[in-house]
Amino acid sequence: MWETEVRLGEPPVVVNAGVGVHGVASRTDVFRLPELWQLHLYQYDAELIVDGTPHAIRPGRVSLVPPGTTVRFRYQGRSEHLYAHLRIAPAGPPRVVPVMQDAGPELPMLTGLLLQAIASVPGAPERTRAEIWTALWRIAHLTPAAERPGPHSAVSAAIAYIEANLAAPLTVPAVARAAGVSHNHLTRLFRTQTGGTVVAYIRRRRLDRAHHLLRASTLSIPAVAASVGIPDLQAFNKACRRELGASPRALRGEAAPAGVPIS
Repeated sequence: MWETEVRLGEPPVVVNAGVGVHGVASRTDVFRLPELWQLHLYQYDAELIVDGTPHAIRPGRVSLVPPGTTVRFRYQGRSEHLYAHLRIAPAGPPRVVPVMQDAGPELPMLTGLLLQAIASVPGAPERTRAEIWTALWRIAHLTPAAERPGPHSAVSAAIAYIEANLAAPLTVPAVARAAGVSHNHLTRLFRTQTGGTVVAYIRRRRLDRAHHLLRASTLSIPAVAASVGIPDLQAFNKACRRELGASPRALRGEAAPAGVPIS
């Protein structure tokens, strides 16, 4: 997901706002908020994957994620951000907003608005609502629509090819040929647009899919491994432990997330 559509004809209902501290107990968070929008203002370097689309987190970037969207954060260490969880009424004309964008010169203003909103939560919820509404309007106008950079067509083609062939052997040259560019050019484009490498993306998407199948299906562990292109069970076990923090058997035994809001 690169963009989302939001309507700002009415002030949002702010369900929760605060300072989120992550990357301490675990370097990865995977969750979704079934009914709430997520607004984040970042102060660190990390990676955010929104419904399978990778975004590089950098200090001074802001993200707006719609309800029901699965997100995966990959932290580099202790990471703090300002956040608000919202209900936004479908009122007013639709506005297309990038899921992730740089705050640019608006950063001091947005930081001040969110800090004031957070400070007002206990005693003045009406002010919290007003501050967040103002912040949303500013975020919706950070970059004129005509100037918003979309994903390069070669990156989009590469991602589509990878997603369709996760169970098969994948190499960067093969992905580049499918995208119609050279190996080196795809590598540069991928790093510029996602902040990571093609190989890292393939590995991450295979483990994301494996995690889902282990927890949501009754497929055998060998079948799950084969379906994500890692048929060697020893390699699959090592990959799960390294990327997901537990063995395939342990992951299968976990209870599915209840969708409780996570900052």
